[in-house]
Amino acid sequence: MSQVRSIRRAVQILETLGRNPSLSVAELCRFLRVPKSSIYEIISTLAADGLIEKDGGSYRLGARLVELARPARQDRELTRAARPAIEKLRDELDETVQLTVRDGDEILYVEGSESSRQLRTFFDPGDRAPLYCTALGKAILAFQQPADIRRVLRRKGLRSFTPRTLTVPARLLRDLERTAARGYSVDDMEHEEGVRCIGAPIRDRDGEVFASLSVSGPAHRVSPDREQEIARRVIAAAAEISRRLGWLPLGSTAGRGSPGRVNAIHHGKGGAAVKNTAGNRGSRRLPSSPKRR
Repeated sequence: MSQVRSIRRAVQILETLGRNPSLSVAELCRFLRVPKSSIYEIISTLAADGLIEKDGGSYRLGARLVELARPARQDRELTRAARPAIEKLRDELDETVQLTVRDGDEILYVEGSESSRQLRTFFDPGDRAPLYCTALGKAILAFQQPADIRRVLRRKGLRSFTPRTLTVPARLLRDLERTAARGYSVDDMEHEEGVRCIGAPIRDRDGEVFASLSVSGPAHRVSPDREQEIARRVIAAAAEISRRLGWLPLGSTAGRGSPGRVNAIHHGKGGAAVKNTAGNRGSRRLPSSPKRR
């Protein structure tokens, strides 16, 4: 059996089990109209990988499928929950609003809305950027466990994108401490020249930070003088999205995103290794002309 045919049969098996609580090998063969020898090896492989489970003499869909589907389902829930807040924030400030989720050591842009101004920042869904030098990334990174932050710094290093990029681990960790303490992050032209960005964390129903929201624009408009005003609106919008996702803050949120998490790394042993290995896959660009895309 060719590889392509085997893949197609595997998909058919999963689809058939999705429509039935459980089926024996003989029943699957009848449903798919194929001999037992044609699907037995596929069933064994799917079961070994946890995609299906044996239940007595029958098979049913496995728990691994739920794990594999969770990120896609979470992204869909996130974009649905975020759309009203994104549009409201865009209308209030007329600057570009961006929504990202963490994807390993990077952020993945999933949704947003561009400013109506001719000079603006813009992005493409599916673009990626580093965690450590973007407001969107730092809004997520600052609220992770110390060991996780150390791993990110070791694996990705701190490549300099602009003269303002924080490439010294101690300086970055102090910046993450400030982010966790005040509830918002700032990219002060650290990822791209002339672009400033203010971000805030988004929490899932368990209170864990997995996504972020930001307002970005030319540095002269998203200026330090407007930082508090913009940050207040971004924090409120991110909190509203978190509530729509099921997060219900009850009193103190100590233990999740407190400055102590980052501080534990800052004063930990060994420090973080620095290597110039991070790729430049940015997604917030200032157009060089007023032409809109």
